[in-house]
Amino acid sequence: MMNQKDALSLIEKIRGDSIVVPTMTGRTTWSEISSDDSVEIPIRGAMGKAASVALGVALAQPHRKVIIIDGDGSLLMNLGTTVTIGGKKPANLYHFVIDNGVYGVTGGQPVPNANGFSFKGIAESSGYTAGFEFNDLEDFATSLNEVMNTRGPVLISLKVVPELDDSAMTLGTGKSVGQSFRDAKKNLS
Repeated sequence: MMNQKDALSLIEKIRGDSIVVPTMTGRTTWSEISSDDSVEIPIRGAMGKAASVALGVALAQPHRKVIIIDGDGSLLMNLGTTVTIGGKKPANLYHFVIDNGVYGVTGGQPVPNANGFSFKGIAESSGYTAGFEFNDLEDFATSLNEVMNTRGPVLISLKVVPELDDSAMTLGTGKSVGQSFRDAKKNLS
């Protein structure tokens, strides 16, 4: 499995003038490494909606590549959008999924049936032009140009080590939702 920051850093290096739509755990990491936030549309507090927003952007900006940095749990929240993307077939859409098997921004709860399905397979059966899956950084690095030169829509599942991100959602108490869940779990045990 890869480190999320290392994988996203490779994308940042080749993004060019692409519009980037990051969300959830990937959004936080992306904000740390991005060199140009002027063409980024970060989606915060709307789990499952990045792909829908990015589809609209891709259709409105057909001459610019649009990169989605999605989470596995986030995409599962609105899985029907893969069928819509597959039907619309935006040639400029590149859908990266941070596939870490957990809901990283809400405390690390496991994604249902995380090892029982393939985002690549879901995308291909939904009408995406191509799907890729990487769990090794070197393989991803050597294939990234091919991926970005493939006519979209393309889904790229990045198997990464889970990292908990408490910055995406906070409560009025100042504690993150994830920290609140962990505290409650500890206090209820």
